[in-house]
Amino acid sequence: MQETTSRQRLAGVLILLGLMAQVVGFTGWMATIHAVSYLLWAAAFLLWRDIPRRSRIQAGVLIALGASMLLVARFVYGAEVDWPAMLQGNAFVVAMLVGVSFISLIGKQGNKGTAGQRVTGAGGVLRTWLGVHFLGTILNLSTVFMVGDKLARRGPLTSPQLLALNRGLSSAALWSPFFASMGVVLSLAPEVEYTQIALVGFPLAMLSGLLTTLELRRRFDLREVDGFSLAPRSLLMPVGMAALVMLFHFWLTPSLTIVSIITFLLPGVAVLSNLRNGPLFTLRRVRQHTLIRLPAMRGEISLFLAAGLLTLGLSTLVSAAAGTDWTLFAHFGTPEAMISFAAIALSALAGLHPIIGVSVLASVLNLRGGEQTLFAFVALGSWAVGTSVGPLSGINLSLQGRYGVSGYRMMRHNLLYAAVMSALILVAIAFLATWMNA
Repeated sequence: MQETTSRQRLAGVLILLGLMAQVVGFTGWMATIHAVSYLLWAAAFLLWRDIPRRSRIQAGVLIALGASMLLVARFVYGAEVDWPAMLQGNAFVVAMLVGVSFISLIGKQGNKGTAGQRVTGAGGVLRTWLGVHFLGTILNLSTVFMVGDKLARRGPLTSPQLLALNRGLSSAALWSPFFASMGVVLSLAPEVEYTQIALVGFPLAMLSGLLTTLELRRRFDLREVDGFSLAPRSLLMPVGMAALVMLFHFWLTPSLTIVSIITFLLPGVAVLSNLRNGPLFTLRRVRQHTLIRLPAMRGEISLFLAAGLLTLGLSTLVSAAAGTDWTLFAHFGTPEAMISFAAIALSALAGLHPIIGVSVLASVLNLRGGEQTLFAFVALGSWAVGTSVGPLSGINLSLQGRYGVSGYRMMRHNLLYAAVMSALILVAIAFLATWMNA
């Protein structure tokens, strides 16, 4: 078992308590949002020194900017600021991420049996992309390590393998309801029509896989490049979880959002799946997850919480300085959506996580009706492109830490891919805007 300090273990317990408080809040028995935010921020504080330097600087800047804007809004413009609630931004998105992490407890550790016979060539690259994409819709970043480690057993990972891992996961942001990207946009635009997003985003994601296969076949000799052979039974879990989420959303708990359902459903299923081996076994696995896996989420937890504070600070300052009626765009239509997508995607090249651009954009918009769905698609599209090409995105930093590949090298290899995907997303934006106005 990986060694952790008492400080890290305490942080893991606080994160778990934050998740539990969020689930209790869903019942309506008591309001727990203050408790959720305070517990998660306390954990982030305890883990602050363990966060990689670049991520720590980025989160620190966001926190300083958000807090400064709140102070300016209060003492320069006289705005009313709910100080006890200032830490609530993105707290429930972080709780969802914590809940999703428990899915790794389903089945045996290591996910044995997910790989079949050896495959190479363009077909192997495509299978790697498909495996990471569909398993990643539920397992998120852990899928990259699961698949990558299996491929690495036959030798150091090559550029085509790394790019398939990168693009397979990042493209899932276009449609997966279990991704942090979806959690963020549903929190910023609660009236989103997810069905419309999925009907446009899923085909785009499939085009990403086709583009990846064709491009890598043209650029590299793939004859000896190993791929990941996805066994059909490996898809049962993602498909089953998606079906359960839809069951709760439409029939059992229709008053709860998809983000809320995922937050309590995935940990619940994970615990129930382990109980067949006995309560002591289940307790051991939950304890190990709490003390090791949850503190390891320090980077994403701190970034999401910091971005939430920035969003609150910016929106409060803008309202105080320009009035509540001011908005960046009077109407959020096709041109505005395209400009917003381009700005967020380009900011990712400069090293900013897409959540920053998405949060800033949401804070200066006054979205109505179908505009929320269009905004959501812009956010998801820029997230999918930005995390694939951004040198400081979570997936590229993870690939760098695990397999030693430079984030800037990944950026260079992904520039053409990002350009083509951006063009496709711009077309999809125009289509979606026309569809909603029809």
